Amino acid sequence: MPRPTVHRAPFGPAHGTETHRWTLDSGTGVRAEVLTYGATLHRLTVPDASGAAVPVVRSLAGIDDYTAEHPYFGAVVGRYANRIAHGRFTLDGTDHRVPANDRGHALHGGPGGFHTKVWEAAGDRTDDTASVRLTLHSPDGDMGFPGALDTTVTYTLDTAGTLAIDYASVTDRSTVLNLTNHAYFDLAGQGDVLGHRLEVDADAYLPVDGGGIPLGPAADVKGTPFDLTEPRVLGERLGLDDAQLRAAGGFDHCWVLRDAPDGSPRRAARLTAPDGGRVLEVWTTRPGIQVYTANQLDGRFTDATGRRHERHGAVCLETQHLPDAPNRPDFPGTVLRPGEQATSRTELRFPQLSAPD
Repeated sequence: MPRPTVHRAPFGPAHGTETHRWTLDSGTGVRAEVLTYGATLHRLTVPDASGAAVPVVRSLAGIDDYTAEHPYFGAVVGRYANRIAHGRFTLDGTDHRVPANDRGHALHGGPGGFHTKVWEAAGDRTDDTASVRLTLHSPDGDMGFPGALDTTVTYTLDTAGTLAIDYASVTDRSTVLNLTNHAYFDLAGQGDVLGHRLEVDADAYLPVDGGGIPLGPAADVKGTPFDLTEPRVLGERLGLDDAQLRAAGGFDHCWVLRDAPDGSPRRAARLTAPDGGRVLEVWTTRPGIQVYTANQLDGRFTDATGRRHERHGAVCLETQHLPDAPNRPDFPGTVLRPGEQATSRTELRFPQLSAPD
């Protein structure tokens, strides 16, 4: 039986530092490429039930495209993924300010967030897995966040074709933390994702205002376009007349996941290509998942083949804590204190790879 492999190659300089592309190959048909720039999932190639393989995440062409401003293609974002209202929060009686880079609010850690950093990396391999471990030191005051933070993100690909992303962080001063991966998924490898079917294992979601900030407590999905408790065709959902959809131009909302009974990963979402040949399941230990249907993509960005990334050309399934939690004591806490370690795990599983013939 083929063994997994891990390989490193230069990807070009960023901010005067050489970056690398790490290729993880399962030996059984799934291949992942991870960049040290932004700890980015650059490419993920997955076969369907018949063995035909296509890339299932949207990517940019080269390092210059990643270092230019872009909507977080494949990057690990932090220190705080999603939004903090007005870029302000109070922790232990001290007020903190983060750059307001999105409609007056802080988004994904600010303009100099983790997606703009060159991470250190080291590869590893066992009989059943190939992995790359990326590390980053974020100094006290980085983008306005308190505490010197050390973060490790490990991508592990196994022979079953599952890609796991493990996050671990420690700090020397109390801070807030929310990390996620911002991959854009397109299981068909062409066109848009309006024909994809999406199921989310959540009974509630967070309605938001015009700036993407939660309006209040979680709302029941029942009777709304946000009821994805059964597989729904994305294009049909996005075509419904709903004020939340109109304001965001589609889905850009956080679903509150059902509790994991023992703290281990539980399924958060299932995405199916229009022909049913390729299926992605997202499993996570996080309390929420932000579904974003690429509402702001407009064809300005292209991949290495020249293909343009158009509106609704992909869907992001961002496992995370809830938006604006540092200002919402009723939401699950995001405070990390010295002596603690914040850990989480997200798995990308492809059930068709183990389906019977």
